[in-house]
This record gives sequence, structure tokens and C-alpha cells, in this order.
Amino acid sequence: MFEEQRCFRSMKREDIPFVAAIEREVFSRPWSEEAFTQALQQDTLFIVAAAGNTVVGYCGMYCSFEEGEITNVAVTPKLHHQGIGRALLEYLFEQARKRGVGRLVLEVRVSNKNAILLYRSLGFENCGIRKDLYEMPREDGMIMMRKL
Repeated sequence: MFEEQRCFRSMKREDIPFVAAIEREVFSRPWSEEAFTQALQQDTLFIVAAAGNTVVGYCGMYCSFEEGEITNVAVTPKLHHQGIGRALLEYLFEQARKRGVGRLVLEVRVSNKNAILLYRSLGFENCGIRKDLYEMPREDGMIMMRKL
């Protein structure tokens, strides 16, 4: 169903309640609607995946000179394992290239094997571990990098 109605686009202010709802479903320490509002006012690139009028996933990146720091990548749980996260990231890569970003960095929980496999398959490499980066539960974070 999603394949037929696939739409990737820049996040709009009116998407924030839907994105925040996905955030609450997926993460133990979700961003608030206010955090997303503030992020959209900075040098960022936030995109959504929509099926019709429904936001089903999103990802975001802070831009700093030629580097992009990917923040959260999330898809509504009922649509996991359908390639939406991969497609979101590939679209993000295209948009980042257009903005002159040459290197991407992200952090992921060391226990999030599915995400790590996805990131590796997209060309990210492990650059190190940040001890106790995450809370609820406390866990190390893997730093991953990819050149565009």
C-alpha cells in the first residue's frame, strides 16, 4: 500500500503533531512538539514519508558546514520492515548532497541491531562508542559515519 502512494517531502510545521506521535511510539525519550518546532527554525533538513495525507515516518539532520548529523529516524511501528526507513535515508542523502553536505554522522544504541544493519548497508561505518549515551535504559551509543 505505501509503495503506491509514496511521497517524501520536507517536514512542515503542520506535520509536527504526527511526527511527535511516531516519536512517542518508537523512542523511550521522545522529542516534544516544541523540540521539533525549534529544530525546524535552525539549519536542519527534516523530511517525512507520507502515505496519502498520513505521515508514516520521518528523519532529520542538523547541518553544519559540510557535515550532517542525523538525528532520529523513525517509522510508525505498524509499517516496520517495509523499506520505508531505507527510502527515507536515501531521500535524505539526495537532499544533503544538494546542500553541499559531504559527510554524515549518527549515533545508534548498540543493541539496535536492525538499525545498525540498515546503516551499514547504506555505507555507514562504526567510528567508536560513546559510553552511557542513552537513558531509559542506560546504554552505550555507536557513532557511525558515511561520506556522500
